[in-house]
Amino acid sequence: MSTRPSSSLTGHATPMEPRKPTTRTVQRKVYGKRRNNAPRAVFEQKSPARVNLASTNMDDSVEALQTKLAKVSINDEDPQQYDTAAKADEAKQGTTTEVGSSNEKAASPATTPESLDSSCEHSSTEAPPTKPKNYETMVEVRICRQSGKKASKTQQKKEDIPATEMRTPRKKKFQPTGRRSSGFFHDTKANAYVRPILNEALSPIASQSIQKFSTWASRSATMFHVAKLAEGSYGEVYKLHLRDESSRPPVSKSKLARLRAYGDGVFKVVPLCAQRGPRSKKFTSVAEIVSEVKMLKYLDPIPGFARFREIHVVQGRFPESFQNAWEDYKERNDDCWNPDPSSKKAYPDTQMWAIIEMDDAGCELEKFCWSSVFQIYDIFWGVAMALARAEEYAMFEHRDLHLGNVCIRSTRPDGNMEPPTELDIARHGSASGFGHSRLETTIIDYSLSRAGLRLADLPDDPEGVVEITSSDLDKRQIFDAIGQDEDEALLRDTYRYMRATVYTGIPTETEETPDVPGIWAEYAPRTNLVWLLFLLKNLLKNRKPEPTIPTAQPERKALATCSPNRVMMSPQAKGKPLKMKDISLEGDLVRKRQTKDIQARVSQLKRTLEDRLKFVLDLLDLEHGHEDMCCAADLVAYAMDSQWLSEQDFF
Repeated sequence: MSTRPSSSLTGHATPMEPRKPTTRTVQRKVYGKRRNNAPRAVFEQKSPARVNLASTNMDDSVEALQTKLAKVSINDEDPQQYDTAAKADEAKQGTTTEVGSSNEKAASPATTPESLDSSCEHSSTEAPPTKPKNYETMVEVRICRQSGKKASKTQQKKEDIPATEMRTPRKKKFQPTGRRSSGFFHDTKANAYVRPILNEALSPIASQSIQKFSTWASRSATMFHVAKLAEGSYGEVYKLHLRDESSRPPVSKSKLARLRAYGDGVFKVVPLCAQRGPRSKKFTSVAEIVSEVKMLKYLDPIPGFARFREIHVVQGRFPESFQNAWEDYKERNDDCWNPDPSSKKAYPDTQMWAIIEMDDAGCELEKFCWSSVFQIYDIFWGVAMALARAEEYAMFEHRDLHLGNVCIRSTRPDGNMEPPTELDIARHGSASGFGHSRLETTIIDYSLSRAGLRLADLPDDPEGVVEITSSDLDKRQIFDAIGQDEDEALLRDTYRYMRATVYTGIPTETEETPDVPGIWAEYAPRTNLVWLLFLLKNLLKNRKPEPTIPTAQPERKALATCSPNRVMMSPQAKGKPLKMKDISLEGDLVRKRQTKDIQARVSQLKRTLEDRLKFVLDLLDLEHGHEDMCCAADLVAYAMDSQWLSEQDFF
């Protein structure tokens, strides 16, 4: 399980008693190289979350006061002698001592404004007042920060005031600014309903309670503006973009770097089912969100899988920043099918949302125009190797690996995602042919997935137990749909092939069979091969024509045409030294020969990769495929044995 710091949108982390998890994940070996941890930023706005310390800190302060007062010795028989000694100490240390009457009520210990500010940051405004106690004789000591001369004047003024009339100076009423505690919902039943989700949060703020949607969004409003990226049946995906320098407050360079890194993240906003009533089965259930978050956290170390940051539960209508992002997306895109968040018919004012923070994995594959066989090769094997790692790590099946759940991004410094040129391929040679396109793949959305989370909570069981997280796909009504075009028909058929694989082990037996409760919790890794076949068919069928890119410098044009009667003889044959124009001509000839060699090697490599991918189609064929091919790990092992992939590509 990832143990990175708390999310930035939660601001300061409040010192709280750590929650004791019921189980912990076992650290296992992960194959492949992983990027750095998810970036974090800190929004230093508002105070930390409110913690009720009325029954602890205030009582402790009274006890400490009693202990200190018990150590003070007061001579009631000779108060004048005591006052004289006290005045002598005041002249040296700049302190004043007051003796109160035994009939006066005991006041709270003297507090400086700094300590008051710090205590109010961590104490509850709703704390019940402590019961006042009477002491026979109370001594109050206040530290004076003034110079010695000023202290003596203050002392002279207080000498004229009788000791019985002295009172503790009235404290200035502290009015805290907007506090984070005001952004929580303290509904006991609602918090208990979503407590399984809150328990999966990493930070004390996110795990404390349901937050107000408007308050949660306002914490980053001054630094970021919101943009909607995509939507689906589950909900919608949003991204934060750092504002221009002219429209954001000034910050330090170090914080600006963290903010820029944090902006490279996405927020999956999912409406939750209501506790009861008409919307109790309309949206995503609490158990489904918990299952997905557990898998996100468990699969986080695996290369090729999404990076988890945080989970929040908010309540209320969409704030202005998110609503504007939704409306902008609707104006610019034709695939906006979800209801307007501002519609009260679609979402009530008490609607609760789960917000999952993740790293931005790039562009969805269905929105990317691929054209080169190098791109296809890297995308397919990148997904296959990620699935192979997850099978070994967590007995993982994705079960919904359509083009929208594969994201790609470029690893080039400039982020260019164009096909590699022949010179790029020549410069960045690869023994296996993998990695020429510099595209990195990420598998996302585990709402239908299955995984075995290896946990350890017993000292006598070091291997731990396995908790199965899965979703009952028979309740999803996804196996009877018929596609409207060829691509959608292939997708719908793939769902049926997957179901047949789980029920019978034979993908082509797609006849309807009675539902078997609990069958989707079983491990059937061949479903990953069914989806890899779907992915490869789409990659080969829907590629765009490859653009013609100049591979070498344009040929130089001669200043004048040579006479056909002139015999070209090299200076070496004549025994004359080479001239500059002769060197230039020979350099052009060498470059042409090198260019032809590069073109020949690249063309040969293209044919080789094409042949490999077509052979994979035969290996994964649902009717006549390889009998021993049972999971993605088998396919990757076959590719490594055939030198289609190298050990460096996988490990």
